[in-house]
Amino acid sequence: MPEKLVRDAEEKMKKAIEATQRDFATVRTGRASPTVLERVMVDYFGAPTPINQIASVSAPEPRQLVIAPWDKNMLGPLEKAIQKSDLNLTPTNDGQVIRINFPPLNEERRKEMTRLVHKKAEEHKVALRNIRRDTNEEVQKQKKAGNFSEDEAKRLGDQIQKLTDRYVDQVERMRAAKDEEIMEV
Repeated sequence: MPEKLVRDAEEKMKKAIEATQRDFATVRTGRASPTVLERVMVDYFGAPTPINQIASVSAPEPRQLVIAPWDKNMLGPLEKAIQKSDLNLTPTNDGQVIRINFPPLNEERRKEMTRLVHKKAEEHKVALRNIRRDTNEEVQKQKKAGNFSEDEAKRLGDQIQKLTDRYVDQVERMRAAKDEEIMEV
């Protein structure tokens, strides 16, 4: 039973780390990356649909994305969806594909992006701490029910804290790497 609590907490923390990776991948750096468009939804026959489900997205050059829709009638809706997104990107439609050129980020925009990354990192660290809190509450509940001794509850609390520290450190390393990527000229 005690090991199951720790395993469950670790599993939840691993999922939080995966969410952090996905979240950081959508933050725009100076380079073109198809993951930047993952959250952009296009109206496809009345249903909001991710771009990668109606078109192929590639990065033929370091600062350019090419979106080739499988249905050429989707060029207009794709272009509108990208313009409406909060990515500040300007798509160009040549009748066959949509090209998005990524201008180099200026110093002010880079700092804004690092602030965004710091904010996202803090949100994910809070999520990890919430997992720790919930698990510790469960340990205390089990202790009061007589399932754990005082020593065992203390040992579990220490284990959960070490686990939390490890995953918070991992988020911090991911944040530092993303900061470095953003500030790279």
